[in-house]
Amino acid sequence: MIGAFDGRTPLLRLRSGLSKAGIGSEGNGVRVNKLIRVMLGLVDTVVVGAWVDGGVLVVEVRPKAYAEGRCGVCEQRCAGYDQGVGVRRWRAPDLGHLRVFLVGSVPRVRCPQHRVVLARVPWARHGARHTRDFEDTTAWLARHTSKSTVARLMRVSWRTVGSIVTRVLAELDTKAGDRLAGVRRIGIDEISYKRGHKYLVVVVDHDTGRLLWLSPERTKKSLGGFFDRLGEDRCAQLELVSADGADWIADMVGLRAPQARQCMDPFHVVMWGMKALDDTRRQVAAAARREGNADLAKVLGPRCRFALWKNPGDLTTRQRATLAEIERINGPLFRAYLLKEQLRAVFAPGGAERGVYLDQWLRWARTSGLSAFVDLAYRMEPYVDEIKNALRYRLSNARVESINTKIRLLTRIAFGFKSVSALIAIAMLHLGGYDLRLPGRAPT
Repeated sequence: MIGAFDGRTPLLRLRSGLSKAGIGSEGNGVRVNKLIRVMLGLVDTVVVGAWVDGGVLVVEVRPKAYAEGRCGVCEQRCAGYDQGVGVRRWRAPDLGHLRVFLVGSVPRVRCPQHRVVLARVPWARHGARHTRDFEDTTAWLARHTSKSTVARLMRVSWRTVGSIVTRVLAELDTKAGDRLAGVRRIGIDEISYKRGHKYLVVVVDHDTGRLLWLSPERTKKSLGGFFDRLGEDRCAQLELVSADGADWIADMVGLRAPQARQCMDPFHVVMWGMKALDDTRRQVAAAARREGNADLAKVLGPRCRFALWKNPGDLTTRQRATLAEIERINGPLFRAYLLKEQLRAVFAPGGAERGVYLDQWLRWARTSGLSAFVDLAYRMEPYVDEIKNALRYRLSNARVESINTKIRLLTRIAFGFKSVSALIAIAMLHLGGYDLRLPGRAPT
């Protein structure tokens, strides 16, 4: 029943002692406090009382006796220290139109490991100002819905969502156990998340497609953190590592997992070929302008790049005509186009002969007389073994690039977050393969 005031505060009380009659005509013995505890999904918790203040339901709670006196960090039973710093409150999931807050006192305990800390409360994570169910629901929504939907439905700011996701992920990571067990093939890359050369190091498991590691700064130290977490034994079990040829990646992999075969991402090799082709086009166009050959310079303008770059099967009729005109009037540029296409063909499906094709292509590029491709051939020489590994094991960074695309989208979604740790948390929550469920729902 809703009725009397308690004499201490002008807040309307829900008096549990007046609710023994139950809900049905016969009565089912359900007390209001027990009903509230069940509706809020509170475990190991005693509901002392509840009252309504405007559009807010305030529920006074305390832990059950056997759940008291535990460290809020490690949850070990500890000696008491003092009664804390007063009454605290935690935001809980709404009940209908009512916002819900839990209030209660939290004593402090003396933990041998963490010294003096707040005692654990069953309804909330350590250091949180929201209940466990509220945070789990918010994190689930952040994973499955839009930014505005989460903020409006849960009635919190987007920055608060970032803090919640960080706490939820930390607990999920602990419950997930050894996420790096059985990792044999990984892909490593970096992605920009902010202006001013701000990067994240990305590590992906090729076999499961899960995001394994995300860390700020593209440095050996940052990547070394992944190998530290992997441990020496599991580093020794790595078989294949794909990357884009960056020295800081190759050096760290060679240092921490020297037995792993490194694979050069074919996409980046072909991109080198595309750049060499465009450099050749610009050189030929500049020479035509110096010689006063306006017609040739016009044909070799920026628009012809698309005819040179696209796959032969995707060319339009106009682009085929442009390519035929280039073949007719300028042999060097068309030879550069053929070199680019032959480099693409090296990475076509096949067997061990692809390594032979690569050696043949390098000889052709070195003797082509085209400075851009001669430079490219010498640039590729240090990576020949890595490129042949990619051909032999058919491994590329495609999975990593797919994850990077999703991280870019999440970067836009996480624009309001204050710290990079919140961005990392929401990316790991989406892409790390964690088992996050809505509170009160059975697994499906």
